[in-house]
Amino acid sequence: MTIKMTEVWKTFGEGHTAVDALRDIELIGPQGEFTVILGPSGSGKTTLLNLVGAIDDTSRGRIEVNGSDLAALDVDARTRFRRESVGFVFQFFNLIPTLTAVENVELVADLTHDDGAERAAAVLSEVGLADRGHHFPSQLSGGEQQRVAIARALVKQPPILLCDEPTGELDFETGRMILGLLQRISREHSQTVLLVTHNAAIGAMADRVLRLRSGEIVEDVRNENPIPATELVW
Repeated sequence: MTIKMTEVWKTFGEGHTAVDALRDIELIGPQGEFTVILGPSGSGKTTLLNLVGAIDDTSRGRIEVNGSDLAALDVDARTRFRRESVGFVFQFFNLIPTLTAVENVELVADLTHDDGAERAAAVLSEVGLADRGHHFPSQLSGGEQQRVAIARALVKQPPILLCDEPTGELDFETGRMILGLLQRISREHSQTVLLVTHNAAIGAMADRVLRLRSGEIVEDVRNENPIPATELVW
């Protein structure tokens, strides 16, 4: 899916307490593009993801996904858009502790497909956890939990994948493995990926790198030769 943002502003608060989290954002994200969004804390990175994922509304401007204006969607249509078109991967894995790995994934699969159990098992295998499906989150390492979270996002087969600091809680080797997994899956499924991070080195694996500062895009660079995530060093 193609993402287009036109003159997008997001303001929190009113009057003299108002803060512009995003200012006049212009962005076109073609289908299948892997974009890394860099910037310090408070630069608007997560706010941008929340707008694209229809978690939040713009204050001004327009966001279109495949030509459809997100602001024009009613509550049911927005819910359907998030459920069917967007996969979310967060810094904190947000797994349900009382469910096994496969049950965490199946819970989401059942929302969009009749064969939820079969799909959950298949996608866990795709992320290398075929033999860990019946373990609870507390029995899994941090990297394994994040792979379950990625499987949960992918089981819907969403055309858009939004990743907010997906390696922030992981060590270097595990983080690089997770990035390699995201890179591989996005290419195989031609998904549009927006990945937020404060780690500038990760930009080397992306098709495109955006830098945000104080709510504005201050740099937009296309990477002619993205490197494999396995070659990243930081």
